[in-house]
Amino acid sequence: MQNELKTPGLWRRMACWLYEGMLMFGVVFLAGYLFGTLSQTHNALDNRHALQAFLFVIFGIYFVWFWAKGQTLAMKTWDIRVVDRQGAAISQARALARYCLSWLWFLPPLAGIAPFHLTGAESALIISGWVVVWALLSRLHPQGQFWHDALAGTRLVVSPPLSR
Repeated sequence: MQNELKTPGLWRRMACWLYEGMLMFGVVFLAGYLFGTLSQTHNALDNRHALQAFLFVIFGIYFVWFWAKGQTLAMKTWDIRVVDRQGAAISQARALARYCLSWLWFLPPLAGIAPFHLTGAESALIISGWVVVWALLSRLHPQGQFWHDALAGTRLVVSPPLSR
């Protein structure tokens, strides 16, 4: 059980995080196409907030589904699994809590830059800076976990894909 509860290194978790982001491009493309088709949206700026809400729900379904099963596709690639504090599989309710808390990766900088109407490059720099800070804050956690995992009662552990 001790090997099962070994925390993956920060670089490995961030590589998985970036790979997950690349995989999400496909999810965004398909969900955006579905939304545009169903809503008959012809201009990308029309129904922008409805699309954002739709994507939030789609992302939630994706992550809650896979986390409740233990691993997303990117986590399988990087041999990482999400478990509760004792090392057991997490419930869909805990996965949902983790999903909501995982927005701490983005919400603080987005809330901070919203009133200033910054350019895309300036916003990207601030968001990237926060992501680095949030990742490095995991060094302060006793097991090296991200703080949204600590708040959600979950942890990331080294684990080969469950389907092997």
